[in-house]
Amino acid sequence: MSNSSPSTSLEADLNRARELSTTALADAIESIGFACTRCGACCTAHTVDGKSEPHTATVFPDEVRTLQEDQESWRDVARPMPFGLGGEAAAGATGETFEWALQTDACGDCVFYEDSGDVGHCGRHNDRPLICATYPFSIALDGTTQPHGDPVDSAGVVRAHECEGLGRDIDREDAEELAK
Repeated sequence: MSNSSPSTSLEADLNRARELSTTALADAIESIGFACTRCGACCTAHTVDGKSEPHTATVFPDEVRTLQEDQESWRDVARPMPFGLGGEAAAGATGETFEWALQTDACGDCVFYEDSGDVGHCGRHNDRPLICATYPFSIALDGTTQPHGDPVDSAGVVRAHECEGLGRDIDREDAEELAK
């Protein structure tokens, strides 16, 4: 039986994350390669088992407050994280969540996503949340899950998730910016 509690495991992961080398992370990102194609797949609804699922990106309260500066209310920017909640949306969700996700429009796309025909962009690119700024990459720590599904590539502790921009050349400066 393990003596470690969930908080001890979280603390260990946080300490491990603090010790990660930005240079090593940038090396890993550079070896995988990435260039955004502005396809919008990371910002829009997707189909799972024939059913449309809304875009879901975790957002921290301070990020919501930053994005909220131009919005009328908190709920214009964020919604309760749908995972872990039960019930149909029309009937009212049941359960509790302490996480927030970016708000979506009627199509299930992020409310900040702006489609311009063949390409799209974030209407709040300079203020976008960390998860958006670092996609399609995540860090593998002992206690982490697969926030974007199973990785399609990895290098060291860096995981790369499904994205048509993977495998493309990336400037060192851009890799370092993603690694920060």
